[in-house]
Amino acid sequence: MSDSDSKTMWWQGLTGYHWFVFSMASLAWLFDCLDQQIFLIARNDALSNLLPKGTTPEVIKEYGFTATSIFLIGWATGGMIFGSVGDRIGRAKTLTLTVLLYSVFTGLSALSQGWVDFAVYRFLTGLGVGGVFGLAVALVADGLPSRARTGALGTLQALSAFGNITAGLVGIVMGYLVTTKQIDVASSWKYMFLVGAVPAFLCVFLQIKLKEPEAWVAARKEGRATGVKFGSYGSLFGEDEWRKSALFGMLLCIVGVIGVWGIGFMSPELVKDVITRNLRGQGIEESDIPGMTKGWVSFNMICQNIGAFCGMLSFTWLAQIIGRKKTFAIGFVAAMLATIGYFQFFNGVNDIWMSSVMGFCQLALFAGFAIYLPELFPLRLRSTGTSFCYNVGRFVAAAGIFGLGKFQTYLAQQADGVDGKINSFRDTCSYMSVIFLFGLVAIYFLPETKGREMPK
Repeated sequence: MSDSDSKTMWWQGLTGYHWFVFSMASLAWLFDCLDQQIFLIARNDALSNLLPKGTTPEVIKEYGFTATSIFLIGWATGGMIFGSVGDRIGRAKTLTLTVLLYSVFTGLSALSQGWVDFAVYRFLTGLGVGGVFGLAVALVADGLPSRARTGALGTLQALSAFGNITAGLVGIVMGYLVTTKQIDVASSWKYMFLVGAVPAFLCVFLQIKLKEPEAWVAARKEGRATGVKFGSYGSLFGEDEWRKSALFGMLLCIVGVIGVWGIGFMSPELVKDVITRNLRGQGIEESDIPGMTKGWVSFNMICQNIGAFCGMLSFTWLAQIIGRKKTFAIGFVAAMLATIGYFQFFNGVNDIWMSSVMGFCQLALFAGFAIYLPELFPLRLRSTGTSFCYNVGRFVAAAGIFGLGKFQTYLAQQADGVDGKINSFRDTCSYMSVIFLFGLVAIYFLPETKGREMPK
């Protein structure tokens, strides 16, 4: 059974090697999320320095949306490629490659000389980022005992919040160094991207000790003898059961990805604008504002991800009690309400707590993806199907984010004054929050998997 009905916790009875598999998969995804959040925090400062002097804040923000879209396109592409490769040659080998890929190109982003090479590095980073989730989830789903699977996968996703929180702490340190004039704001973003290169060292440990799951090794051997295809998109879409799971699973993830990447992770832009306005109103010296703002933006990210950690653990707990579908339904409605509330009512540092509520509701859904997606596909397509659903929807999300950037720029051009431009951004994000309701449509057509063995 996929959910433990006994009084024992999911981690009880795991061997040392089980813990090693869980730790390596969790660290790969945690460091992946660290790199994602470093990009979000450093994005605005990087583009301010890479674009021509005199570029307006509204145009810089639009380029930020575009850079995010390019990153997500690389993410989706990497998900399609490496998910399939993981089912064919092994999860452990492919995971090592993807971690190395995103680490190296995050570090190289610090060497960008202009907008074009920055965008190229973001795309290449996205390739590695896109491969990690499906591989890490499949590795844990196939490598740990069945009774531990739900708790382990939900916890793996929850631990990713610590990668995001670490990025926020890095941002606070950089903000302090800028404020105390130890570094200048024009170079602080470079240091942040260099921090993202550290996870490359993880590859050494992955390569030395991490083995392929025994279930996958046995199935792959049998598949070679019988001719059954592993990691085949032809099989994924050629068989009715898996095609339905893939298409509606993709829609499920599109909603979550647009909600988080297209709206929730744009919160640094709102925080930056609101805090900057408030600091100027308090008569703070203009030279001190960038460092102080960076610190508050980073603190907002930390609060958002503390909420996310609690939300993902809560989703894991509730999904084991009432089932996956009901928990998703509650989560989508809560995410919409929390997001609209945040973007309409955030007005300064006293409202930072609201980002925790939004993070709790939005990111809780991602624990559901980690738990639910591998339960929809057979072992020979588990990494492929999970990666397809989780990542390919980012092509759609990238287009939505690009359109959101254009729409926000248009509204800002029609608005008067600083408050008018801030309000145009608030309204754009609030309108977009309706996307969460489409998740209810997707979950209606998908099966309940609570207590059911994963497909063989």
